[in-house]
Amino acid sequence: MIIYEATKTEFISDVINELLVERLYQSYQEKVGRTSKQEIVSWENSLQRMCNVMQDQEIPHDASVAIEFKIPNTSKRVDFIVAGSNGEQDHVVIVELKQWSEVEKITSQDGVVKTFVGGRLNTLPHPSYQAWSYAALINDFNENVQEKRIQLEPCAYLHNYRKMEDDPLLDAHYQEHLKKAPVFTKGEIQKLRDFIKKYVKKGDRHQLIYQIEHGRIRPSKSLQDSLTSMLKGNEEFVMIDEQKVFYEEALHLALECVSNDKKQVMVIEGGPGTGKSVMAINLLVNLINQGLMTLYVSKNSAPRDVYASKLKGTIRKTEIDNLFKGSGSFTESSINEFDVIIVDEAHRLNEKSGFYGNQGENQVKELINAAKFTLFFIDENQRVTLKDIGSIDLIKEFAEEANAELIIGQLTSQFRCDGSDAYISWLDDVLQIKETANSHYYGVDYDFRIYNDPHEMLKEIERLNQINNKSRLLAGYCWEWPTAGRYDTKHKDISIPEHKFEISWNLSDSIWAIDPHSVNEAGCIHTSQGLEFDYAGVIIGPDLRYENGQVITDYTKRAKTDHSLKGIKTLAKKDSEKAQAVADQIIRNTYRTLMTRGQKGCFVFCTDPELNAYFEERLQRARTYNDVSPGRVLRVAEDREDY
Repeated sequence: MIIYEATKTEFISDVINELLVERLYQSYQEKVGRTSKQEIVSWENSLQRMCNVMQDQEIPHDASVAIEFKIPNTSKRVDFIVAGSNGEQDHVVIVELKQWSEVEKITSQDGVVKTFVGGRLNTLPHPSYQAWSYAALINDFNENVQEKRIQLEPCAYLHNYRKMEDDPLLDAHYQEHLKKAPVFTKGEIQKLRDFIKKYVKKGDRHQLIYQIEHGRIRPSKSLQDSLTSMLKGNEEFVMIDEQKVFYEEALHLALECVSNDKKQVMVIEGGPGTGKSVMAINLLVNLINQGLMTLYVSKNSAPRDVYASKLKGTIRKTEIDNLFKGSGSFTESSINEFDVIIVDEAHRLNEKSGFYGNQGENQVKELINAAKFTLFFIDENQRVTLKDIGSIDLIKEFAEEANAELIIGQLTSQFRCDGSDAYISWLDDVLQIKETANSHYYGVDYDFRIYNDPHEMLKEIERLNQINNKSRLLAGYCWEWPTAGRYDTKHKDISIPEHKFEISWNLSDSIWAIDPHSVNEAGCIHTSQGLEFDYAGVIIGPDLRYENGQVITDYTKRAKTDHSLKGIKTLAKKDSEKAQAVADQIIRNTYRTLMTRGQKGCFVFCTDPELNAYFEERLQRARTYNDVSPGRVLRVAEDREDY
């Protein structure tokens, strides 16, 4: 969909005669159905600058111009397009427009910067990366572009930005993206003109913008080959036993569904460590290789960033990052716009989307609407915020509403926690989530320890992390995480004064779970859920304590910066009993989730000494019951000889 399309001459005329804003507004109302004139006016400065750029006699008068071109099968929009030919080859120049005046570099991640937008500092894609990624999306999924060999030439224009010495925008960290999509700034209007004229020397004689807009969506062969090579031999994504069986069934159903042009919804239920994410990545790669437009979706960005990086073997941004989307990306999607959507961590889906929670109707409904085949991986026991609405019943409801056939399967075998179903059952009993048959036993091959000193626990996590960078410290969200300290490890958010222990939350500008420098930072539920480590050290905060033989939750001890329980005080005023019950479940689920992130072991320190003693007693009970010697892995940390 294009909001505005014209020749170069018509575009310049509309700007000079002050007609462009009104025409953009009317077109938006007709095609999108919602906007304000203020939004359109905000573009006026940028479009006036592009009018100045286009007033070059060597840019052909019949070159095509398009504004706000929505890339098919995405919510992304290209700001400005110029299309034509260099005399031998058709070219489309993509221009990403920014009104930024300053940026800060981020070197711990790839392709992102910090800048002020909307009155606050935000982490956003580097303009070069953004322009290139839009070109990559079109190139990788548009059949007309592929078959007609239309060349896409991305760039960015920051018309308010003045370059300086050692400019952060042009830092060496971004060179790979700058080579793919150059940045032009204030005072470089002629350089931008020259860039356009290099590719557009003659007019648009082949209706290039029309060709792109109406090209059939199909993954390119180069993308398929790239994904295949990434997955081949990647030990992170090897499937075994039950995973393979469910994968084959899901693959077959998806292919059959799209081939027969019918609508289906599949739900695969599985607890921690059952291999849901491993299956999801294998399905993503192999469905793309079958030529199906497939996306991996999660509500939280952490699983997307980590699994994309593990698949690529690098944090460097590539074309495949376009396949990983947030769950709020489908508010404007049309029916069956995609072939397949794979939803990981579906229990974390929200009702509304957008930063302010004011977009869309319901994420479950929108995901089912947007694809012919929608696959939900879910564990209802991992719902950890008031906003988490993902449930099998809700999926059933919207599947019926969409007249989609529903298939439900259940993964039962544990591949995390050293394959110990018993550990998770024992943990449910210990946390008093539910009584289980495993009150005394969780298996002898899992390394579970209780620490009375957080320094010692961190020291052991750091030691184990040296082996393969797969050990991390986690904490309940009981300490504030102020915006001011989110990029500085010197700012110690978590403080346990009685042990003189301080540590920062994980930095906001790194992929914490796989950044080797992040082992001395603490992850929270939002940055660790959906991921796994070899060893997880968990700090249980004051929202969980032990009194009179009971594990007690206290939602008033949660940090104000944690939105997991946002709205609980309002609910408590209306129905205090219900509020307590809801908060109780969320807090217990949170610690259950944190304590099942470790594949080989989980270490625990509780800020409440009574809770620590309770865990020690349960551990000793398990030791006595199983007649396990102190040298085995069932132990209190201080029993070890190396302490």
